Amino acid sequence: MDTTYNVRVHKIMTYRGQRKTTYIVRWAVDGARKRRPFDTYALADAFRSDLVSATRRGEAFDCATALPVAYRSGASAVTWYDFAVQFCDMQWRRTAGNSRKNTAKALMTATVALLRSEPSDFKPEDVRTALREWAFNTKRRSDAPPEVAAVLKWIERNSLSMAAWEDPAKVDDVVHALSTKLDGSASAASSVKRYRRIMNVVLEYAVKRQVLRANPLPKGKGTAPKTSLAVDKRSLLNPEQAGALLRWVWHRPRGGHRLHAFFATIYYAGPRPEEAVALRVQDVHLPGEADADQWGELLLHSAQPEVGKQWTDAGGVHEKRGLKGRAVEDTRPVPLRPALTKILREHVAEADLKPDDLLFPGEKGEMLAGSVIRRAWRTARLKCLAPHEYASPLGRRVYDLRHTCLTKWLNNGVPPAQVAEWAGNSVPVLLSTYARCISGQTKDLQKRIEDEEEVRHPSADE
Repeated sequence: MDTTYNVRVHKIMTYRGQRKTTYIVRWAVDGARKRRPFDTYALADAFRSDLVSATRRGEAFDCATALPVAYRSGASAVTWYDFAVQFCDMQWRRTAGNSRKNTAKALMTATVALLRSEPSDFKPEDVRTALREWAFNTKRRSDAPPEVAAVLKWIERNSLSMAAWEDPAKVDDVVHALSTKLDGSASAASSVKRYRRIMNVVLEYAVKRQVLRANPLPKGKGTAPKTSLAVDKRSLLNPEQAGALLRWVWHRPRGGHRLHAFFATIYYAGPRPEEAVALRVQDVHLPGEADADQWGELLLHSAQPEVGKQWTDAGGVHEKRGLKGRAVEDTRPVPLRPALTKILREHVAEADLKPDDLLFPGEKGEMLAGSVIRRAWRTARLKCLAPHEYASPLGRRVYDLRHTCLTKWLNNGVPPAQVAEWAGNSVPVLLSTYARCISGQTKDLQKRIEDEEEVRHPSADE
């Protein structure tokens, strides 16, 4: 490493452009002139002061970076973009596809907020796409096409250093960007909370690597939006509505019987959609036709969430995972009521499925695509529900079939611990999610309260 003590620091130059004013710090290292632009005078002055202080202390400057040698491990020695890419690569090998995707979205938003200037040669949407789909995708970055590589080069040159996180105003800009959409409207509280959680992990990593002295994100009450796990009662289907939707799916010309069995399984047994698509025929114990009134059993042991082939290690659209919140290879048995065993038995016979086959295969035997599932359900709602019901949260997501199932179990008096076991939830999560939807037990509870021995009122003794 070549170093020098031949350093001269010049006055801050102010450049007033048509769109904004830029403050440029200028200095020379061993005769080589250097410039670094800043959006505010305070940022520029802070950086210049660091350079001047280093020369007064007699510190050597690195000829390659034009910065004091001591800066190599500090916030000014690395840009935010370079650090974000490094964090992305570190996290990639230890996270699942959906986590990778969400991390890329959060880093994309923060990176745009930490650019020195807005892009003039590229469209804003191209910048965001390049960051989200290529820069923060470890698997694809090296294969970026030339037009994307040009965008990333520009971002790399125009990214602020990690020292920007020491400016409260810049931190506020990032926090605001994480909580708003592109049109300026507020993002969903759940999305904001997820991105804030990701950014906290990123900045704690920066502290761990001694790039930052402390996590600059604001903490405490009111710094993050409040979110609720509780199910919206308006999204639950009554038996008549569910029956109408399932009947329409059954008569759907293309794949109707297969999709009918899929939706019925979620409605009657409550698996998550990504658990249902992963089921094999051998995972279902079905009584024979002679035992039509007997219960069956569903044995869940894996899930196949759809995350996109660019985010999975194997390059598939779906990612094979274990059951949520459980140990690898753990299983979860779920009872199948006679009505559902009849539906599944007929479905297996009609499709001529073998034990190793997927229980709900796509048209070519592949994993059932999420786009097919969502399109069929959306069309069923449009055809079966009244206009005001279609516009409401009523059964808006396929996941609402699971919510309806679990709510019915609780309302029918199944103990919460048993429902939690069948659903794959903990009891606290189950109750916090469905407590507001439990109904039909008020009179029984009132009767229990009345049956308690009452304390005699003093007037009764007179």
